[in-house]
Amino acid sequence: MAKWLEGIESAVGGGPGGPKRVRTLRLLLIVGLIGAALMIMNSFLTYNDVEPSAQDPNPPPLDEDAWGPEASPNSPFAAIEQPLEQRLKDILEKIVGVGSVDVLVTIDSTEEIVVKEQVSESESVTEENDRNGGKRYITSKTREGKVVIYEVSGQQKPIITKTINPRIRGILIVAKGAENATVRRLLVSAVEKGVSVPVNRIEVVPSKQ
Repeated sequence: MAKWLEGIESAVGGGPGGPKRVRTLRLLLIVGLIGAALMIMNSFLTYNDVEPSAQDPNPPPLDEDAWGPEASPNSPFAAIEQPLEQRLKDILEKIVGVGSVDVLVTIDSTEEIVVKEQVSESESVTEENDRNGGKRYITSKTREGKVVIYEVSGQQKPIITKTINPRIRGILIVAKGAENATVRRLLVSAVEKGVSVPVNRIEVVPSKQ
């Protein structure tokens, strides 16, 4: 083995750059021997498949809809939007020149109830003296409110002073006949005055024939 290696080194090491080529050859031989040893060791090793733990702290992500879950028809928003959509559909289809109508209503919030409160306010003034003989006054105000309750048939209920209707974000109307400018204006005007929605929140488009 040693004579064989010496023969290769003498053949490679000729010329002015011989020592450098010999060092390169030795480095390549060492790398090759290490690689061969690793391959031999790997052939004797065995691997067992490990089942994933039932309590894996980092489970793979589940496939989810990119748009999120579909809104439940029983949600508070749907309970307001759907009846309003149906009422508008029934009314708008009665307008002259209007065929079948589809309506989409979106709201920003549900109905808001304002209850009566018993408010008490107090004010206190504190006088402080500084090192230079000056004075300053600190005023503190406190405001407390309690909901006014009345009793009916053994049940306590708050007194409701005002009910604020849900704010409509927008209304989309798809109607046959809306390609006519006069019909489109009639639809917008009817919705604007019927449900008190600004014109910029109403969109009317013609449906496919």
